Amino acid sequence: MTAVAAAVALLAVALLVLPGPVEAVRRLGRPDAAAAPARPAGSPRERRDPWREAGAWDELAACLRSGLSLDVAVRAVAESAPAATARALVRVADLIALGADPADAWAPALDEPSTARLARAARRSARSGAAVAEVAATVAADVRAEAAEAVAARAERAGVLVAGPLGLCFLPAFLALGIAPVVIGLASPLLERT
Repeated sequence: MTAVAAAVALLAVALLVLPGPVEAVRRLGRPDAAAAPARPAGSPRERRDPWREAGAWDELAACLRSGLSLDVAVRAVAESAPAATARALVRVADLIALGADPADAWAPALDEPSTARLARAARRSARSGAAVAEVAATVAADVRAEAAEAVAARAERAGVLVAGPLGLCFLPAFLALGIAPVVIGLASPLLERT
């Protein structure tokens, strides 16, 4: 009887001291009630912001380097992330807090485009032993590089698109003021001889 009483007392103390797993179990039972705020009905879909996404992964790397556990760091990042990203991250944090295998814990993040790259890298790092902080920093750098390339491509495209209307505006003036006088100047001696 004393062994059962001791086990119950130990379980009660564990539940009081470690609220993370209990909250994780509650949230896993109702995944729609994750910490992410709900979007009002009829509101436009949230646009992906690569700069904000890279900042979130840098924040995750900083949290992990400062010594926070993976589930606490992921939950901290989820608080400032966009709604869809936050839902995936909270689900991952819950699974990590419950002690799930890293490959299984990161599985919910594979379905969300903003977290899929980090999830794949974190699953690989769990198998290879690489630090998740380094993985998050690398993903942040990759996302920033892709965003910078996209901005440069849009700027180059804008330059090309602006050249068309400018050409249409200046081409008649160039013909009238540059080409026509030369042609008239060359043709007038030939016309005078005849």
